[in-house]
Amino acid sequence: KRATSKEILGQVAVRRIAWDEPNPGHFEVDLVHHCGQNASGHYVHSLQMIDVATGWSERVATLGRSYRVMEDAFRRILARTPLPVHEIHSDNGSEFLQHHMIRFWQEEIGGVALSRGRPYRKNDQRFVEQKNSTLVRDYLGYGRLDTVVQTNLLNQLYEWMGIYYNLFQPVMRMVEKEIVPSPDGSCRTRRRYDQARTPFERLCETGVLGSAEHQRLEKLHDQINPRQLRLQIYQWLDQLFALPGAKAGETEDIFDTLLPAGSCEPELWICGQLSPSFDLPTYPQLLRLSEGRNGASRNRSANKVAR
Repeated sequence: KRATSKEILGQVAVRRIAWDEPNPGHFEVDLVHHCGQNASGHYVHSLQMIDVATGWSERVATLGRSYRVMEDAFRRILARTPLPVHEIHSDNGSEFLQHHMIRFWQEEIGGVALSRGRPYRKNDQRFVEQKNSTLVRDYLGYGRLDTVVQTNLLNQLYEWMGIYYNLFQPVMRMVEKEIVPSPDGSCRTRRRYDQARTPFERLCETGVLGSAEHQRLEKLHDQINPRQLRLQIYQWLDQLFALPGAKAGETEDIFDTLLPAGSCEPELWICGQLSPSFDLPTYPQLLRLSEGRNGASRNRSANKVAR
């Protein structure tokens, strides 16, 4: 007999991951909807996971939020992240807390604790909520994405974004939080942060990486020019926004968005090298792109409004 929704919620502890959690592997997860102004039918979602201790982030696009696409998304992340996954902390959404996903974590994966925030308390997932804005909405906006082609292209884009942000973009971590009373009787919070370092640097400092994994990530870091990669990401966004949406009466097959069994593509962390099917542009090309960036940005904004 399957557990009811109420029974499933009762099995998952209600808590918050501490802001000063020192050990990597405690992930906050959330789902960002790309439905535009119309939430009917199947549309694209972005599953995002943020490690509280290091700031390491992973994203996967799914078409819909059925257990099949959610399981596929988590398998992609588990396959490519170099961190051990000790905890998955979500909100109370049924895409996370339902029979199939509980079975997936407890029986197939094992060793992963599940926790959830309090209903309607977004601050219980404060790290991933903040990154939903900076690493998803700031790039994709609020337009509607609802096709297989868009989902697959976005997943390839998220592969590059994972490399760019985890290996090259520094993040600060709060090291002290103090409640300071004011003369008028109110209180304010004084926060202090450490020196900004990339998630990769923070991960190396924890000592959880094996020597082979560390060397593979170092090699990946050394062979990429971050400026080239950043401009490549904007090129891919232009391609994504140029794609047409789903047509009325035509069916989009979610199975076309799933990774084939045993596939390494496009898991760049496993392969330890850049995917051979995508070439980074040369510097002369990048300079021309940079000169036309304002126009490209306006086009992206127009596409987001039109969609």
